[in-house]
Amino acid sequence: MTANIILPSVIMSPRKRPLVPVNSRRKAVDDFFPFNFLPVECQLHVLSFLNEVDKCSCALVCSSWSCLVRSWKLWRVADYSRRGVFHLGQEGLLVSNREFERWKAWVHHYTHHLISRRASLLTLKASFDLGDRYNKWGELLSHLLDNVHCRDLSHLDLNWTFTLLEPLDLRVHSGSSSHQDSITKMDQVASFQELLTKLTHSCPRISKMRLHFDWSDVSVSLLTQFQHLRVLELKYFWVFKGVTPSTLQTLTKSLPNLKSLTLHILVPLRNLGISYTLESLSLEFLDVSPSRGLVFSCLKLPALRELRAKKIVRGITLDRRTRLRIQSRWPCLYQVLRDGTPKLQALNNERLLPTWREESYGELSAILEQSCYCVQHLDSWLW
Repeated sequence: MTANIILPSVIMSPRKRPLVPVNSRRKAVDDFFPFNFLPVECQLHVLSFLNEVDKCSCALVCSSWSCLVRSWKLWRVADYSRRGVFHLGQEGLLVSNREFERWKAWVHHYTHHLISRRASLLTLKASFDLGDRYNKWGELLSHLLDNVHCRDLSHLDLNWTFTLLEPLDLRVHSGSSSHQDSITKMDQVASFQELLTKLTHSCPRISKMRLHFDWSDVSVSLLTQFQHLRVLELKYFWVFKGVTPSTLQTLTKSLPNLKSLTLHILVPLRNLGISYTLESLSLEFLDVSPSRGLVFSCLKLPALRELRAKKIVRGITLDRRTRLRIQSRWPCLYQVLRDGTPKLQALNNERLLPTWREESYGELSAILEQSCYCVQHLDSWLW
């Protein structure tokens, strides 16, 4: 009779299978998001959050993505002021001739790229000296506007007085040293007005605008044609170019939808003593703190909620008789605000008390000391 011998190794319990994470049990086909199965509009919406460089990188992934990136709906911004950390948004930055030529080539390639994609622009940002007769930046911008869809353009940020980059050797493009001397202020103004005229016809729906302004009658007339403007910032173009009170009043009265206005006005010394009237039924925010010598004699702003104003001393020495003769023409800013801004709630980033119209108080007096040019708040020989 044979005995069956069972080894200990045989009677041991079998080894347990190692635990496997649930995520790794899925099939390989389920390990990626089915982007290509989304509707085309959803795919375009996702890609719209990428910048220009990332969009171009996506175009190299596959043929379907390349077709998506070519859609005009993804090219809504033309930003000539953004190219790497080297630029940093500065105007008139001097660079080597080689770097300038590289940047200039990039500008033309970028323009061609936007045109070939049939871009539908919502935003245009640029910094070009429109008076530059050699590089012809004005013609480049006009060519762009003529060959893309810009009817829906809503945001314009334009510095037409300086080019973003300038070569160290300004004579590199001409045979004489008078290249830059030939760029006059009149050339800049004429080119700016020509471009502004084109914008009035091609982009009538601009609602936000930031640009230098020459305050000529022609430019003011063109600017008032943008009836959809809601946010406007005007910087001064030339220190010797003054602004007449009637011109400023005409501009604000002619823009019925204007909500925010920022003014950079430098009143020339020959116009010292002039005061201004501002009238608008829609204006809610007014910032004149970058201005110098801008004094208001009357404000008719029934919707204004916030005002920023700053008194800037320019180092002008006046004798007491001359100073008093000038200041006697100006009312106190407190009186002007009390009469013409019934909804004002904040002055120089400080919230006003509900009873500020009935009587002044310590904090309000301190603010007026920083912003009012009247005799009570400016008693100094140094202006």
